[in-house]
Amino acid sequence: MPLEQIYGQEQKQVQKLAMTQQMQQSIQILRYSIEDLHVFLSQKQLDNPFIKINDRMSYAGSSINSSGSNEDKDDWISQTAEHKQQSLYDYLLSQVHLTMRKSVLRGWVVFLIDHLDTNGYLRIDFAEILKKTKVDQTTLLDALTLLQQLDPPGIGARNLQECLLLQIENSDNAPKHAYEVVDQAFVQFADRKWTEISRKFSISLEEIQKIFDYVRTLSPAPGAAFGQDDIGYVYPDLLVDIDKERQKVELRITKQSRPLVVFKQKYFAEFAHMPDKDVKKYLREKKADYLNIAQNLERRGSTIERVGQALIKHQAGFFLREDHPLNPLLLREIAHELHLHESTVSRAVNGKYLKCNFGVFELRHFFTKTVNSNREDEELTADAVQSQIKALVDAEDKAKPLSDSKIVQQLSQNGIEISRRTVAKYRDLVGIPSSSKRKRFD
Repeated sequence: MPLEQIYGQEQKQVQKLAMTQQMQQSIQILRYSIEDLHVFLSQKQLDNPFIKINDRMSYAGSSINSSGSNEDKDDWISQTAEHKQQSLYDYLLSQVHLTMRKSVLRGWVVFLIDHLDTNGYLRIDFAEILKKTKVDQTTLLDALTLLQQLDPPGIGARNLQECLLLQIENSDNAPKHAYEVVDQAFVQFADRKWTEISRKFSISLEEIQKIFDYVRTLSPAPGAAFGQDDIGYVYPDLLVDIDKERQKVELRITKQSRPLVVFKQKYFAEFAHMPDKDVKKYLREKKADYLNIAQNLERRGSTIERVGQALIKHQAGFFLREDHPLNPLLLREIAHELHLHESTVSRAVNGKYLKCNFGVFELRHFFTKTVNSNREDEELTADAVQSQIKALVDAEDKAKPLSDSKIVQQLSQNGIEISRRTVAKYRDLVGIPSSSKRKRFD
């Protein structure tokens, strides 16, 4: 086979591989939530010395950069006015500076703080850190202990159980046996297997009920109140402005959802004249990397915005009416309307949030199926049925909670015909536990 033909085949294979990698990155970027996207971009910025991400948010500190236009500043102020302006990172760092002298150990405490997520959880692999650095295990564990002694209680936990234990340990009004129950029987406690717990610790069901009620007052996300906007601990991808007088709903994408990638052309030019082939190859790869990222970010933002516009068109009543009704709507309808694949729409709505003046909603919330109803000229959405299930459970006798079969019967009396399995599914979706787990003993 001629040499030119072999090289031609190799070139086609390389181009095909590069295209596949670009498509994979595009899919990956669309799938990311805002927080995941900015972690990804932070890593890319480290990998590529010629790009800078003007992402308008700090992952570690969860604070939005307000150095842009006046409009940018107004957005930031309006989103944070009702909450603490200090970020979780800054709050913890101020405590470290006040309570710890400069040392190697303090440096590792700051390292751990820098790896907290926005809820205050520590999401790093200790084994990986020990493997990649020269720190010894005792120092790292000591740093973790010091971090977990900081305010707010529960900070630096690696899972929910540890988060609750740290708060119980720090509390003066924790019920007797609360720490032991959560520490030694967490799974049974969460599953409300209270009879087992009662036998194990020789305590009454009433005491377990008190522990349960107390644990519900604890925070599952101790870092969420710091430096966040008024949506809690998620960043919205879309903002909706509602004008009820004019019956108008307008949508815009947030700057956090569409970060700007800047290419450092001057820095790049310093190396461009170098004759070394390896350097030139390196420069080509890094510039191509920048172009791919910029293109994929633009595609992500455009797709989310288009899907959002289609959603507010179909669900205008949700924003304009006081009862916030949802029309039946399927992913495939939006996909067909926008000439997109259904999987693309799915990626564009999962983990993406919309903020309006009465709350924050995942985009997937606006898709709901029609449910069979015996009422004439009325279509009920799954969302409406879920609301009825919540109302029935809210009004039930807590000593004798409604079983799924009983809920089916009561819904049937209201003209809604669904199976027990569907009731169980809807109940799980809205976070209502089974009847055995809802039963109270006081």
